[in-house]
Amino acid sequence: MSRLRQKLFVSAALAAASIMISAPVSAETILGAMAKAYENNPDLNAARAGLRATDEGVAIAKSGYRPKVTGTAKVSANRTDVGGAPITRNTIDSSVGVTFTQSLFDGFQTRNNVRAAEANVFGGRQDLLNTEMSILLSAAQIYANVVRDAQIVRVRRQNLEFLREQRNAAQARFDVGEGTRTDIALAQAQLESARASLLSAQAQYKSSVAVYVQIVGIAPKNLKRPSPTRKAMPGSSSAAVQIGLRDHPSILSAQYTVDAAAFSVKAAEGTLLPSVTLKGSVNHADGGTTTSSVGADLSVPIYQGGSASASVRQAKETLGQARILVDSARREVQQNIVTDWAQLEASKASIAANQAQVQAAQLALKGVVEERKVGQSTTLDVLETQSNVLSAQESLAQSQRDAVVASYSLLSSMGRLTVARLGLRVAKYQPAKHYDAVKDKWFGLRTVDGR
Repeated sequence: MSRLRQKLFVSAALAAASIMISAPVSAETILGAMAKAYENNPDLNAARAGLRATDEGVAIAKSGYRPKVTGTAKVSANRTDVGGAPITRNTIDSSVGVTFTQSLFDGFQTRNNVRAAEANVFGGRQDLLNTEMSILLSAAQIYANVVRDAQIVRVRRQNLEFLREQRNAAQARFDVGEGTRTDIALAQAQLESARASLLSAQAQYKSSVAVYVQIVGIAPKNLKRPSPTRKAMPGSSSAAVQIGLRDHPSILSAQYTVDAAAFSVKAAEGTLLPSVTLKGSVNHADGGTTTSSVGADLSVPIYQGGSASASVRQAKETLGQARILVDSARREVQQNIVTDWAQLEASKASIAANQAQVQAAQLALKGVVEERKVGQSTTLDVLETQSNVLSAQESLAQSQRDAVVASYSLLSSMGRLTVARLGLRVAKYQPAKHYDAVKDKWFGLRTVDGR
């Protein structure tokens, strides 16, 4: 076997092996990358902080049940001229006191405001879950992108080596009078094109690595080629749609928004009802005089300039909008599930077709090289066949990436791309802990974490 033929076989074997290459035992898995994103992603941490701020809305609403106590102090200077006589009296009066007010009845406004705030909290939890799924999906996508781009860099580098050998072989044949300058020029042109393609692939890989660091928090190292996930996968597209319509957090969040809007309507209607407030005060003035009072005020709204009625109408329109958005969320979830299911099926079929194409292209390359040795094929035939091999390898890398992303996208569309469903080894964030700590808090400026 000639040296050129040995190199050709080695190059073809390396190209095939690059598609199925495995990572070291210590390789980072796609689930490991998702776990790191769950723990480190700043956008997810910001969403958690936003939910904690929403929790405080319940404590704010409950303040309507509680008394309001205010301390007062008064100091006044007085000057008195007595008749026309040059007699002037200067006095300083001071007093201190405490006043309090307690709502006894406010048209059920406080009760409905509390319920609306609670609905906002529960909806916020669904929004947080949706954000978590979005971050986890982004981590899966960029993981698959980095693996694909690294694979493309490898096959293009191997392609460059193959074309360099072809250029050298064409030069050697020309030197012994068996080739032409055209063969050398063709091989050189393909070689330069391969260099440019490799540089482009390396740039794309670096870009994907930068996005990986942004989402996951660390640079990728020894990534293992992932496979489409099978966790929590239903047996059919219709089953997936049913799961999504029942469980997806965007739908549940929209439903909680309807609840909050309905309570807001009732709270607005409460401004049209009478209110009763208990008031009391204690004052101590100079001279030892202490006065105290307590009483109840009844307020019956008669006409408020139309603002109360407008607020009720506005709240009702907001409620109508919220109900429409529930239908919109359902349709979006259904559309995403059907699309992702079709994409997953197409990607799996594409993988099988591209694998067959890679094998066929490599066999064709082997045959064309042999034919060139006996004058039945040209250098151009070899270069074109090698181009087909490269194209098939890159298509396989892309279809493998698409299948992985489609599988995790489908889980996300169903509302199942969660820490629990994936079995990620992380400490799951528990939003109820903060809510329970602040919902009935009467005072205190420090947050639960001590700030």
